[in-house]
Amino acid sequence: MAPSFPASGFNDALANHALGVLTRAVPHTLQVNVGKLCNQACHHCHVDAGPKRTEQMACTTAERVIELLKQSPSIATLDITGGAPELNANFAMLVERARELRRRVTVRCNLTVILVEGMAWLVNFYRRHLVELICSLPCYTADNVDRQRGNGVFDKSIAALRLLNQAGFGRGELTLDLVYNPINPTLAPEQAELEARYREVLGENFGISFDRLLTLNNMPIARFADQLERAGTHAEYMGLLVNHFNPATVEHLMCRTLVSVGWDGGLYDCDFNQMLAIPLRVEGRALTIYDVDDLGALAGTRITTASHCFGCTAGAGSSCGGALA
Repeated sequence: MAPSFPASGFNDALANHALGVLTRAVPHTLQVNVGKLCNQACHHCHVDAGPKRTEQMACTTAERVIELLKQSPSIATLDITGGAPELNANFAMLVERARELRRRVTVRCNLTVILVEGMAWLVNFYRRHLVELICSLPCYTADNVDRQRGNGVFDKSIAALRLLNQAGFGRGELTLDLVYNPINPTLAPEQAELEARYREVLGENFGISFDRLLTLNNMPIARFADQLERAGTHAEYMGLLVNHFNPATVEHLMCRTLVSVGWDGGLYDCDFNQMLAIPLRVEGRALTIYDVDDLGALAGTRITTASHCFGCTAGAGSSCGGALA
């Protein structure tokens, strides 16, 4: 077990900057984690996903997600994640139904799933439904990507990106964003500068184009926390996050405007709390998708925090939408 930092530490940091406790604004994003099944098993994965995981969202749960989306007019975006969300049997239904409701749909894609046997339909499906893709590519070099994600993953990722570019993604027609996270226990570098480097290397060497680069700090949970513990650097990394707490990030934290749904229908303040089994609570009660009629009613409720929240507030900040400040 990795050494823990007191949960009050993050709240103390907020209080020291006269920021008060975190509360939710009117949520505009519903992020749905459909399960832990993935065709990859990345070293940094905060979901602890992989090919042998069996946790998967059932059809009845997915249908309730769509019903809740329909009942929640403030939710403009359905953000689908996993694992590799495309491997869930209900993935296509979730996309199709959300688009019928005229909601924006974003999918967190690991790229290589496009090349998995039986998944050749994905690119045209993304295009037909105007899906906005947020694709993991933690570096622009093969050595670093393969070190973090497995041998041969970089070459497969480039092949998938070429297919997406050919279909109009990342070329000014359909959205294709890339996601960076550090290989080592360091903070993510300045987003704009790194984006320029990605654009240069991927463009010149592979003819790849994309819309934006989103930089994330690695969260000290799940596999990355285990890595830190084995290396004896967990306390050092937590110290790095705490010492680089940036109060300017707090206003823009994703948990302020996002609600997270687990594969089993539980509600959470964010995907990271979900992975730590810290449920969204109102008046002490842990909520599920069956306890809420309109997600907009959660505005004003308190967000549960813990020491891992320093990962979202360190340096330029980190969120599912990239840097915050």
